Amino acid sequence: MAMTDISLDIDQIRRMRDGNPKMRERDLARMMGISEAELVAAFCGETVRRINVRFDTLFPALEAVGEVLALTRNESAVHEKVGVYDRFIDGKMAAMMLGADIDMRMFPAHWVHGFAVERPQQDGSVRRSLQVFDRHGDAVHKIHAREATDIAAWDALVASHLAEDQTPGLGIRPEPAVLPVRPPLDTSQRASLRAGWAAMTDPHQFHGLLRKFKLHRLDALELAGEPHAWQLQPDAVSATLRLAANEALPIMCFVGSRGCIQIHSGPVETVAVRGPWINVMDPGFHLHLRTDQIHEAWAVRKPTPEGHVTSIEAYDADGTLVIQFFGLRKEGADERGDWRALVENLPRLSLLPAQ
Repeated sequence: MAMTDISLDIDQIRRMRDGNPKMRERDLARMMGISEAELVAAFCGETVRRINVRFDTLFPALEAVGEVLALTRNESAVHEKVGVYDRFIDGKMAAMMLGADIDMRMFPAHWVHGFAVERPQQDGSVRRSLQVFDRHGDAVHKIHAREATDIAAWDALVASHLAEDQTPGLGIRPEPAVLPVRPPLDTSQRASLRAGWAAMTDPHQFHGLLRKFKLHRLDALELAGEPHAWQLQPDAVSATLRLAANEALPIMCFVGSRGCIQIHSGPVETVAVRGPWINVMDPGFHLHLRTDQIHEAWAVRKPTPEGHVTSIEAYDADGTLVIQFFGLRKEGADERGDWRALVENLPRLSLLPAQ
């Protein structure tokens, strides 16, 4: 793309942003047929500054900033946690944040485009955020300053990570992500998969099992069948949140983008439905989930040395994992009996009457 074309695109993007001041960037970018990263990058030199995403310096510096809001989302779920970025563990392939409130698994290869954004508000205040996007221009993770954030430390962090190039625009047109092809189900692998599943000693070995058999995650669940996995009614996800709140049952809630998985561990209290969204609106944790985009829900058991652990997994129509739930437990401890009972009593799809 020629530089003149980029300049024209930037002018158009800025005019559209000015004409739709209340529209969220994600929605506006989709309306314009561009990626969210292109929309944000169009304002470099104005309200946006490009930053270098260096895990070894960025995350250690974030701890000094104090309380912030961490946001990770995908097409159907938004996961927000309030807290401090502490207990960072670096890694080339995968890094971790193991704080009491902000708990994440990050995959650095997907953290490509970074920006510090300052959006002036009508009341004279400024909304500050750090936003990171992958090579497709899709949001990986966002960090929002709050009233309790140390703005001096925030500004110092941004200044120390400023990129040399502050030219507006990305300079390239990202290629949209392509969903992995789901091959036809090969039932001849069922016995071998079930044997491999039963032989697992850690739930994390499940990913290796998928690679070994070259299986889509949903196909593995279907092939394994009970007692390893069984399909639930799609509204079982909403029921899980309501039951956990009613019973004061602490859970773990996982929501991931392409490059980040964010985890809430603890109770959920305030659960509310707004149109197609079911929402958790607790002081330190917000979850927004599009229930109309849940195409399949599954209960899944994976072996551990202490017995099995049980999860609830929800998938969209493309077969993409949207959200996961576990009962809260400490490493090495048995799974909670009340969580197992909750999952086992959720209505199964096979029990639905014929339509």
